Amino acid sequence: MSRLRSRPAVPPRLRLALALVLALLAGGAVGRVSTVLLRPPLVLGQDAAYPGSAAVVRLEREPHPFIDIQPQDGRANTLLVLYPGGLVRPQAYEWLGRALAADGVQTVIPVFPLDLAVLGVNRAGELIDRFGPGKRVVLAGHSLGGAMAASYAARHPADLSGLILMAAYPAGNVSLRAAPYPVLSLLAERDGVASAADVRGGLSRLPPNTALTVLPGAVHAFFGRYGPQKGDGQPTVTREETERRIVAAVRAFLHALPERGAASTQPARQGR
Repeated sequence: MSRLRSRPAVPPRLRLALALVLALLAGGAVGRVSTVLLRPPLVLGQDAAYPGSAAVVRLEREPHPFIDIQPQDGRANTLLVLYPGGLVRPQAYEWLGRALAADGVQTVIPVFPLDLAVLGVNRAGELIDRFGPGKRVVLAGHSLGGAMAASYAARHPADLSGLILMAAYPAGNVSLRAAPYPVLSLLAERDGVASAADVRGGLSRLPPNTALTVLPGAVHAFFGRYGPQKGDGQPTVTREETERRIVAAVRAFLHALPERGAASTQPARQGR
């Protein structure tokens, strides 16, 4: 009689990635699978200039890859952890980190497996542990990255000083109604991917004092520099005008946050 052999456990993230690949194959989307698995190169600085910005930008690789954008003088009082949208290369948001650097903001953008934040929801934790002590810590995310940022924020309220959602909203089973930090929600008026109804509906799962800022004439793809997006709306303003509005809204939100003392420390966290 043959013996039954025990199968090695498959990590949940790997199972999710395999399920995604199989689902795409089952739909006959071989080309789509290639697009997902073969990510474009990660090149910094090529499409990231912003008027008046001055920053030091590096690609770090430990313990997981991330883009680190710091003020030129190295002095930062705020840490912004930014989760990219689904299948969007992280350098698409480098422009925003550069724009905020002059305000004393250090922006770190994780490089997720397959460019899907769902495969690394807790990645913010290691970055907050490393760069957060003594700083105000704000988590931000665009689209799917925003939903994953909201998921992390709901489970780690003590980590954060604020949350910024860009064309994003918490999943239906995630509530931040009692969150102790302020939230900024940015809505692109002509967004064809994250509809205004969905973004506004998500406010019911955010703190009552959440600030909603509508970006007139803007579309989903204007939050990152990654080109047009299938299913998106038609803009009636320029990308440059929308970027100025995004920076102004984020700056106002960050400036309103209370300062943290240089001696303050982040509370111990478990279960990253």
